[in-house]
Amino acid sequence: MKISNYTSEFKYNWKLAAPVMLGMLGHTFVSFVDNVMVGQLGTAELAAVSLGNSFMFIAMSLGIGFSTAITPLTAEADGANNSKLSKSSFKHGLFLCIVLGISLFLLIFFSKPLLQFMDQPEEVVKLAIPYLDLVAFSLIPLTIFQAFKQFSDGLSMTKYPMYATILGNVVNIGLNYVLIFGKFGFPELGIVGAAYGTLVSRFVMVIHIWWLLARKEKSKKLVTNIKIFVLDKLMLKNILKLGTPSAMQMFFEVGIFTSAIWLSGLLGKNPQAANQIALNLSSMTFMVATGFSVAAMIRVGNQKGLQDFKTLRRVAFSIFLFAVLLAVGFGILFLLFRADLPKLYVDFNDVENYADNLEVVTIATQLLLASAIFQISDSIQVVVLGALRGLQDVMIPTLITFISYWLIGFPISWFLGKENMYGSFGIWIGLLAGLSAAAIMLYIRFNYLTLKLIKIKYDESS
Repeated sequence: MKISNYTSEFKYNWKLAAPVMLGMLGHTFVSFVDNVMVGQLGTAELAAVSLGNSFMFIAMSLGIGFSTAITPLTAEADGANNSKLSKSSFKHGLFLCIVLGISLFLLIFFSKPLLQFMDQPEEVVKLAIPYLDLVAFSLIPLTIFQAFKQFSDGLSMTKYPMYATILGNVVNIGLNYVLIFGKFGFPELGIVGAAYGTLVSRFVMVIHIWWLLARKEKSKKLVTNIKIFVLDKLMLKNILKLGTPSAMQMFFEVGIFTSAIWLSGLLGKNPQAANQIALNLSSMTFMVATGFSVAAMIRVGNQKGLQDFKTLRRVAFSIFLFAVLLAVGFGILFLLFRADLPKLYVDFNDVENYADNLEVVTIATQLLLASAIFQISDSIQVVVLGALRGLQDVMIPTLITFISYWLIGFPISWFLGKENMYGSFGIWIGLLAGLSAAAIMLYIRFNYLTLKLIKIKYDESS
């Protein structure tokens, strides 16, 4: 098949993926702003945000992962022009996201004592606890926003979550500035100020996305007059069947990156701060790949609704190709600027902490080398995973992610990440191994399934 058969889809793929990327980058940009501003306070404060967010990342992975079940169900219903099914998918997904958000908040809130038993630097733990209280509560509006976002994505209305996220970022940056540093008469709250900014911005995002969708003809009837407690057990079961494995897939991946935070904490506050810098930068490029993952989920879901499996396969491969090309570009950027990017996070004019800041930047530079290498495998695994969700194939991919990250990646990180081995860089070698294993196995799974569906369709028609 000619390469033009794939590249001809690039324009529409970008139209779908770009708003998702910008919206997801918005989530990451909130973290970026928090890290840059908090980094000016010192390496202990930056490590504290890293430690607090390590708990948040796990909870967020479950909330965001679960909400992705709404997108393929909505996309398939939209492809079949079934508005009743679209509204049902959203209502039941929203209900379950609200329940999950409250549950995750309570789980994090009552898990705080674990920080005292994780052998982390004492000054870091002391700073992390009050920060964690507030950002844990923000899980409730975050999961509600995700329900709206995934529903909007399923309708191919991907720009509206982006608008809400941009507004949330503006609110977060403004509140961070005045609350972290005590500007314009506000109290100087340090990292707790960053937590307030995150909390308020997430409530703003929920209100804004509902307002946007309620004004559009295509979605107005679907997001208004919702009888949230009138539920269909079968639809709840369908969403749980898709959402639970999807949540576990994201949990397994985010979990290994979170383990990198904890393992780096065993090496000291400076390696932990350096890990946070490299992780924050890597997560930005990951969000671009996530945009393509959502595009794959939507387009594969649409074609599944139409039962056109040849087009489904061609469209999916066009998205894979586009994502890999961008991943190569990001890898080159990380290689070229790996020594400069970490300097954004620290204040070299701070004479008292100069030695700590220099060590943090040196370690982060090494970690970005590993990140540059795993850009391709990270991109492939998340985009193929999105395509498999579009096919509503979730059980086997969940097993693949567990094997890749926890039976392959984590043992390597744990062994090579010891102080007498390769330290922080060894931890990231494990991340590279896990992502590469996932990329290979998930691709094999998608290739097998789509060829099988084409053969079944051909046999039925002949």
